[in-house]
Amino acid sequence: MITSTANQHVKRLRALADTARLRRRERSFVIEGVRLVSDALAAGAYLQVVLYAPDQLATTAAGATLLARLQHLPRCFPATPAVVAAAADTEQPQGVVAAVAWPDLPPRPGLRLILDEIQDPGNVGTLLRSAAAAGVGLVICAPGTADPFSPKVARAAMGAHFIVPLRLLPWDDIATELAGYTVYAADSAAQQPYYTVDWRQPAALIIGNEAHGVSTAARTLAHSTITIPMAGPIESLNAGVAGSIILFEALRQQTIR
Repeated sequence: MITSTANQHVKRLRALADTARLRRRERSFVIEGVRLVSDALAAGAYLQVVLYAPDQLATTAAGATLLARLQHLPRCFPATPAVVAAAADTEQPQGVVAAVAWPDLPPRPGLRLILDEIQDPGNVGTLLRSAAAAGVGLVICAPGTADPFSPKVARAAMGAHFIVPLRLLPWDDIATELAGYTVYAADSAAQQPYYTVDWRQPAALIIGNEAHGVSTAARTLAHSTITIPMAGPIESLNAGVAGSIILFEALRQQTIR
């Protein structure tokens, strides 16, 4: 059992959690908690290293189930709760933290979602989770968007990384990727309501920055802008909420018989 917080695995997990450049170079990220690690295992993700506190996991049914698996897997090490806490990013960890390889899911048919300079990790995670639930075929993070593999995004996304294909691309590559798609940018000042779009056709949706909206590069790429009509005096919605509303309208249209 690992008892020292100076252990090499603790240091690596902390470095991955704290450093976006290291996450990009190693193409790995940190997840923690029973739910996320269980989801990663269920998805067949490659767990590079796992630290877990046996007694802590054994206190819940889900934790005990995970514990039974981890005890028989390679690169999974029992540790004291203090060691797991030192490696974790949260203040009250659930007894398990892991480094996992970036999933490399191939793009699927369906809507393309582009996150354009979205800064809040909670919004990025919410949009990833909604994209997974709405059957989006590919999520693209444009330059200036918060790192989708940061610990905060991973927690907010709740396992979406293992469900929805995700790419980090410059705008030139995004334009190439979206060839053949009608590109819509969400804009509170637009005139066309989002529900008038035929989302059954090949389409892409751009959700812009929380404060400044869509970028110049995004506007150049977009064929049209759309808005969410509102009855009250509120000027705009949270980016995660607005994007989710539009994504589920697209899903509604696609599932109508």
